[in-house]
Amino acid sequence: MPGSQQYTDSNAPSLEALGDSALIVRFGDRLDARINAQVHRAAALLAAANLAGVREIVPAYASLTVHYDPAFFSHDDSAQIDVSPFARIGERLLVLLHDSRDEILQTTRLIEIPVCYGAEFGPDLADVAAHAGLSEAEVVALHSTSTYRVAMLGFAPGFPYLFGLNESLHLPRRATPRTRVPAGSVAIGGQQTGIYPGELPGGWHLIGRTPLHLFDAARASPALLAPADEVRFIAIDADEFAHLQTSAT
Repeated sequence: MPGSQQYTDSNAPSLEALGDSALIVRFGDRLDARINAQVHRAAALLAAANLAGVREIVPAYASLTVHYDPAFFSHDDSAQIDVSPFARIGERLLVLLHDSRDEILQTTRLIEIPVCYGAEFGPDLADVAAHAGLSEAEVVALHSTSTYRVAMLGFAPGFPYLFGLNESLHLPRRATPRTRVPAGSVAIGGQQTGIYPGELPGGWHLIGRTPLHLFDAARASPALLAPADEVRFIAIDADEFAHLQTSAT
């Protein structure tokens, strides 16, 4: 298995092989909004380059995975038969990222998510408020006035991990996870907030629920949100929730 490749720049990405048909481009090793922005910028850049032989680009918190066709990269015109597909695609990716690192190619969407906070929709809102030393209304105001960025999708299809949570609302996960969290639940875990796309187990604190469907395999784009999207939560009441629930797709 080939090893890693490094730029000379101290903050440049490194490459790691992931099996024989994928590699990881790593930008860091921690939850950091600036690192995550680098990941999404690189993902947008590589997508725009539309490199032949690349099958899929999957961004995560501090890295992105590039799936490729090893047969496509098994040879080139250099006659270097001992060079692996990983080395060939890796060199191309690093050159592309280095030469284009000052370009701004990324565009983002702003998605508004209606949320009914508290009561049966957010059974942990009172606990979150008590932990933060705030009223429930203040928690709702803080949560719904921030603009978030989708750091990545994971855990379950369509589950967005969102950066941008007000520091006052950071708190550890629940000591005892729930075995069943209702679909659409809006929750807080650590320094993040997220939305459960289906009924799932979960250990985050539930503060509200959206009537929107975060994931539907029958849609052309099954996941409502995509990495790098911006998100705002809009507070609604129970009547609006019921109305939107009947028309949500």
